[in-house]
Amino acid sequence: MIPTKAVLVGVDGCKAGWIAVRHDPGSIHRNLGSTPRNPGSILRSPDSAPSVAVFASFAALLASLPDDAVIAVDMPIGLPEFSSKGGRGPEALVRPLLGARQSSVFSIPSRAALYADTNDFTTIEAWYAAHIRASEVAKTTSDPPRGVSIQAFGIFAKIREIDALLISRLDLRRRVFESHPEVAFCRLNGDRAMQLPKKIKGSINPAGMAERKALLCRHGYEMDFLDQPPPRGAAADDFLDAAAMMLIAGRIAYGEARPFPDPPLTDNFGIPVAIWA
Repeated sequence: MIPTKAVLVGVDGCKAGWIAVRHDPGSIHRNLGSTPRNPGSILRSPDSAPSVAVFASFAALLASLPDDAVIAVDMPIGLPEFSSKGGRGPEALVRPLLGARQSSVFSIPSRAALYADTNDFTTIEAWYAAHIRASEVAKTTSDPPRGVSIQAFGIFAKIREIDALLISRLDLRRRVFESHPEVAFCRLNGDRAMQLPKKIKGSINPAGMAERKALLCRHGYEMDFLDQPPPRGAAADDFLDAAAMMLIAGRIAYGEARPFPDPPLTDNFGIPVAIWA
């Protein structure tokens, strides 16, 4: 059972590692007793403003948190041994919710493909060669056979980072949850997908960012907090995604979140497989 006074953390991968938006319970939250309460109302309390920081590794982030912190992270958790059409299962369930934004949910290949090459790459040529090797393995462990997108391959190291931690530390499986920013924004918006993209051809779309900031403010964030420059090594959209993840951590802690699928699946290591929002 998750304590309602838990620290709430939303996390997204970024260039420098991981960006985390954290909310500590504060004195008001400690007095709530067992009554569930939406995190947005607590964010409006002057003594409980959120904070943001970047960590070089997920392990370093965990080390900075109390043992009962609830973490929602934009990263696939739980890996398939064989990849079927549509992904692991959660992806196919959430895509229909997102309309034009559904392309932001991409399928994850097999565990073997993710671990096909775990070297650190010192050249772009080595990086592309590793991508080819991973794609070859992915094709032999999927039906219909398909390779690995560049977008998916770019986060393989981060997926493995969390995967290794959840394999070795069973306790983390009860408080580290996969989510997805666009699914989170949709759920926070009354199950209505965002109308505008955050990026257009790889560049920030100010109108899409403004749409999401306005939604986050309706859930308790201050615009001054969201308008601040992100910490070094993180992009502006990473910051907003982490902020949305923190609200999902709150929904999980207060029993308001829904897993896709419900109940969650499990992989061969017993790690839960679901997108929470």
